Amino acid sequence: MNALELLLNRRSVSRLTTPAPEGDELQHILASGMRAPDHGALRPWHFIVMQGEGIDKFSALLEKAAVVEELGKEVEEKAKNAPYRAPMIITVIAKVVEHAKIPAWEQVVAASCAVHAMQMAAVAQGFGGIWRSGSWTEDPTVKAGLGCGENDKIVGFLYLGTPELRAPVKVATPDLTQFVSYF
Repeated sequence: MNALELLLNRRSVSRLTTPAPEGDELQHILASGMRAPDHGALRPWHFIVMQGEGIDKFSALLEKAAVVEELGKEVEEKAKNAPYRAPMIITVIAKVVEHAKIPAWEQVVAASCAVHAMQMAAVAQGFGGIWRSGSWTEDPTVKAGLGCGENDKIVGFLYLGTPELRAPVKVATPDLTQFVSYF
């Protein structure tokens, strides 16, 4: 699959199993994230790779956050089980710094571009992934547990692994006239 086909057929895959990327495959994914557009070469991101015991620790952290927020037993159980949807999770944190020319929003966008690049690198190597966000990205317990600073923003959790369903699912091409205008 060439780069254009990869981008035109991008889709999230939520049913993931082993194996997860490792060795050179994982290094290619991380290196792709490092190539995201980055005004000022700030590299305003940090990647936390979780698998095995790391996923167990993340599970405990999400459960703890649900308990602290008093979200109830059902949400606590759901939070505890969420990390086991894939054999690997890469958390991407925007490491936002004060800068005269590069606003915080642009640094968050750069880190978000890193997530997209990593997902595409995974797919290009035969893996699948899904970029998850939600309330845990803003949760103080989760942010503290992942070592976030005061200005840091979790831009997402990239779940990676091997798609359980090997047959590609065709995604409908949107009507571009609804989204594009020319000036």
